[in-house]
Amino acid sequence: MSHDYHSIAARILAAVGGRDNLQQAAHCITRLRLSLKDDSRVDLEALRQVDLIKGQFSHGGVFQIVIGSGDVDRVYQSLIELAALQHATVAEVKASGDQKQGRLQQLVKVFSDVFMPILPAIIVAGLLMGLNNLLGAKGMFIEGKSLLDAYPGLSGVWGLLNMMANTSFVFLPALVGWSAAKRFGGSEVLGIVLGLLLVHPDLLNAWNYGQAAAGLGGASVPYFDVLGWFRVEKVGYQGQILPILAATWVMCRVELWLRPRVPNAIQLLVVPIVTIVVSGALALAVIGPVARHLGIAITDGLVYVFNLAPLLGAMLFGALYAPLVLTGMHHMFIAVDLQLIANQGGTFIWPMIALSNIAQGSAALAMFWQARTANEKNMASTSAVSAFFGITEPAMFGVNLRYKLPFYAALAGSALAAATITLSHVRASAIGVGGLPAFISIIPQQIPMFLVGTVVALVAPFALTWALARRQPQAVLSEKAL
Repeated sequence: MSHDYHSIAARILAAVGGRDNLQQAAHCITRLRLSLKDDSRVDLEALRQVDLIKGQFSHGGVFQIVIGSGDVDRVYQSLIELAALQHATVAEVKASGDQKQGRLQQLVKVFSDVFMPILPAIIVAGLLMGLNNLLGAKGMFIEGKSLLDAYPGLSGVWGLLNMMANTSFVFLPALVGWSAAKRFGGSEVLGIVLGLLLVHPDLLNAWNYGQAAAGLGGASVPYFDVLGWFRVEKVGYQGQILPILAATWVMCRVELWLRPRVPNAIQLLVVPIVTIVVSGALALAVIGPVARHLGIAITDGLVYVFNLAPLLGAMLFGALYAPLVLTGMHHMFIAVDLQLIANQGGTFIWPMIALSNIAQGSAALAMFWQARTANEKNMASTSAVSAFFGITEPAMFGVNLRYKLPFYAALAGSALAAATITLSHVRASAIGVGGLPAFISIIPQQIPMFLVGTVVALVAPFALTWALARRQPQAVLSEKAL
C-alpha cells in the first residue's frame, strides 16, 4: 500500500504546532523524535487522525510519534524538507530535550543513561542465577532434596552457571564505571579501571564486611596505614552502586579539569595517572565509605517502611510504578534493587515491577478482544506480548492510555498482585526479565506465591477491562475518552 508521505508530514507538522514550534527532528527505527518549544501546542486529536501514526507520547523532553519501520524514514525526509530543518541525530534531539527538564528529571536521566547500556548484562546474570537457584533449591522438585542432591552429576553445570551468573554482579562496579564515565564525559577505560579497583582481590569482600565489622568469628576489618597519619579501610564494593557512581563522577571531574591544563606532550603520562590516583584514593578513603553507608541507610529505610505497613506500601508501589514509567523515573529502581540484593540478599521491589508489567499486558490483551478494527487488534495483541516480556511502553502508550480505563484497570490489578506477594515476603535474588519469565529470578521457595501473584496480575486487569468495556463501551473504546 502506497502512502502520500509529503501529505502525512505536512499534517504532522501542523499538528505539532507548525515550523515555529519545531526545533529539531530525528528518527529511530520506528519513531519520529521531535524537540518542541512548547509541547502544549500539540493537537493530539489531529495527530490521531493521521495515517500511519500508531501512537504518540512525550518522554525526557522529547515528543515521540510512533510510525513504524520503513515508513518513518520517508516521513522524516518529507518533514525536514517542509520545516527547512537540518538533519539531526537522536542524541542531539535528546540533548535538546534534556535542557527543558527539571533537576529531578535530569537526575533520573543520569540513572537511565548509566544503567540502560549495562542492563542486558545484569538481566543475563539474573536469569542464570535464577536457573542456578532452581538447581540448588531443596524440596522444589523432589521432597527433601535439591536436584543437585538427587543428581550429583549436575554439580559441574551448577558451578559453571554460578560463575557465569556471578561475573556481572562481582564486577558490577566495572560495568557501572564504564557506563558512568561515558555518560559524564570522561575516559571509559579509566572508568573500568576505577570500578575494578573497588573490587580488587586485595580488598575485603563486600559481602564479608558486616561480619568483620561486627568482629564475628574473630574477623576484623583490615586497613591501609597511610604514612602513620590515617587509616583507610581495605574493603571492596562488590555489587554496590552508589560508591562507583559517585567515584566515577569525581574521576571525570578530575580528568576534565586536567585535560586543558596539561601540555599535549605529557597528557598521556600525566592525566591518567593523576586521575586514577586522586579519584582512587578519594573513592577508598571518603566516597566509598560514605556512599556505602548511605546505600545501607536507603535500603534499611525501604525495608523498614515496607515492614511497618507492607500492605499499604505494596499497593501504593503497585499502583504508582506504571505512572513512574511514563516519567522515566522507574530507571532509578534498578540501583535500589541492586543495593537491596547486595545488602539484604534479595529485593522485594523487582517482583512487584514484574507484576506491574504483566498487568499492563493483561489489560491490553483484554482490549484485543474488545477492539473493533484489525489495526486496533494488531496493536493490542503485539503490545500485550511485549508487556508480558517486560517492555510496557507499547501497551501503555498505544492501547491502555489511549482508552484510559484499561490503564486504570491495570493499575488496580498491579496493586492487588503486589499486595499478594508482599504479604508472603516474596523476594528476587537477581534482576531478570520483568514479565512472565520473572519467576526464574525469584528465590525458589517463594516461587509458588509469586505465581499466585502472577495469576492475580493476569486475571484482575483483564476482568476489570472486560467488564468496563462491556458496561461502558463508548467510554472504553472511543478515543474521545482522552
